[in-house]
Amino acid sequence: MQIDVHGAALYAYTGGKPFAPDQPTVVFIHGVLNDHSVWILQSRYLAHHGYNVLAIDLPGHGRSGGDAPASVEDAAHTIVGLLDALGLERAALVGHSFGSLIALQAAADAPTRVWPLVLVGTGYPMRVSPALLQASLQAPEHAIAMVNTFSHSTLAPPPSVLGPGTWLYGASRALMRRVLASNAAVNVFHRGFEACDRYAGGEAAARALRCPVQFILGTRDQMTPPKTAQPLIDGARAAGVPVDVVHLPVGHALMAEAPDGVLQALRSALAVNA
Repeated sequence: MQIDVHGAALYAYTGGKPFAPDQPTVVFIHGVLNDHSVWILQSRYLAHHGYNVLAIDLPGHGRSGGDAPASVEDAAHTIVGLLDALGLERAALVGHSFGSLIALQAAADAPTRVWPLVLVGTGYPMRVSPALLQASLQAPEHAIAMVNTFSHSTLAPPPSVLGPGTWLYGASRALMRRVLASNAAVNVFHRGFEACDRYAGGEAAARALRCPVQFILGTRDQMTPPKTAQPLIDGARAAGVPVDVVHLPVGHALMAEAPDGVLQALRSALAVNA
């Protein structure tokens, strides 16, 4: 599905179902150098169980046009623009890593339009090491290898998102190469990492929340260790909204390493919306 958002075509995977205005909507937002496909199991399940699913490619990524966002705030503006373009008064936002910061900021910018909010593999501040920032610009293939080493707690976990024995490390590397090649004008790898590293509004955004928020964290996550989510958890609790924290025994690539666990947590969060 292609949607005009701020004058550019934004791609959203709908799980094979047409958009139905009378159904609740869930927007999925991917992380750095990923696309809509990282949500394949969760998005398709929900699409076939009563939800509109919009698993997007961020602007300048994959099948989406427009300029790749240079900041979390820019990307959040796109998410609110997506809700406007479809006339959605309210939607659930689900974001992973960079996408979690985008979802958080969008929920703070449009507090009456998000219900609930789900932050997967999140942390704040989401600092990126200078070595990784430099490698993403000057040696992206090396940086892709580094990220995948830190993102996976095992190379082929059962059951994994694509079936028992899937080589998640290799599949993720292939996806990242494809997304990087999808934009010849901008290094979306480096730009995304810079946006994560520079984002300074996380605690303020968490304190501005007006909806239930769920945190899905990997206990073996080396990219955003669970303890780094605590400032956001504390901020959400200070806002007085319901907070649910789910820990899964995997790394940063939670949707791939623990697809059923992520889906189960999502279903629980969305039940609050019923």
